[in-house]
Parts: sequence; structure tokens; C-alpha cells
Amino acid sequence: MEIRIGVADSPRELTVTSDLTPAEVEAQVADAVSGKSAVLTLVDAKGGRFVVPASRVAYVEIGPQDSRKVGFGA
Repeated sequence: MEIRIGVADSPRELTVTSDLTPAEVEAQVADAVSGKSAVLTLVDAKGGRFVVPASRVAYVEIGPQDSRKVGFGA
């Protein structure tokens, strides 16, 4: 699943491809935005860790959970 994170005062967005479910991502974002956590931390499919200060999160776009199909039969 693809997750896009808009960072305040930054012209670019972070794009993370994760194995988490949309509900898990939404729970992590809710914790960060509500103040339960000072940072939003997401781990991508390759093991990379993205840490964004919760106060700098402008928006989070959670893409569909469908995986991309590759090949002629897709």
C-alpha cells in the first residue's frame, strides 16, 4: 500500500510503500496528531524507517491496499 505524507513548509511529499493495513496506518497517524506520540514513524516494505515530527504533518493520504499487478495477464 502506498502512503503519501505532506510535511508542513516542504514543497515535496514523502511516499512510503508499506505492508501495513490502512487501519494500522490510520491508528498511527491518529496517535501522532492527537499528541499521544511526538513523531509519526512508518516502516516501508524494504525496512526503511520514516520519522516525521507530529507537529509537521500536514496531511496523510492512504492509498488502496490492492497490490500492483505486473505482466500480460494483469
